[in-house]
Amino acid sequence: MAQLVLLLVGALVVGAVGFGVFALIFGRDPGLAPVEPDGRAVPLPGARPLAENDIAAVRFDTGVRGYRMAQVDGALERLAYDIGYKDELIGVLESEVAALRAGRTEEADALWRIRRTSARSPGPVAPPPSLPPPTRDSTPAGTPEAPPTTTETEARAPAAPA
Repeated sequence: MAQLVLLLVGALVVGAVGFGVFALIFGRDPGLAPVEPDGRAVPLPGARPLAENDIAAVRFDTGVRGYRMAQVDGALERLAYDIGYKDELIGVLESEVAALRAGRTEEADALWRIRRTSARSPGPVAPPPSLPPPTRDSTPAGTPEAPPTTTETEARAPAAPA
């Protein structure tokens, strides 16, 4: 009885291997067909800086094998760009604060002018919905702004230690 079961299992294994080899050699299987997007994607906004709500609201189309790679890659590239930009901006702001604290007002004014010049965009940028509206002394990103006067610079600079 054990020999009969062993013979039957051996025949099934040989048959399965033979079928697999035959299918690989002569098969005309086109593979998985491309899946059409389901149309529920919510991309990241491209005309303004990202906010926390934008990242929470992003959605990708799904297919048989998961999310659409091109959409996910695009979103990751945009996030990496925004994070890098904000890291550079933080570095410039820290340099400006350090210059002001050290009493180097000319250097701080130059950093301020460079930052304002590079922050200009073709049109006004709306603030993210989670932030309060702009306060005094702030203008939309697209409008030119005059450099600080001497009194404004002196007001921003800390008092010299006595």
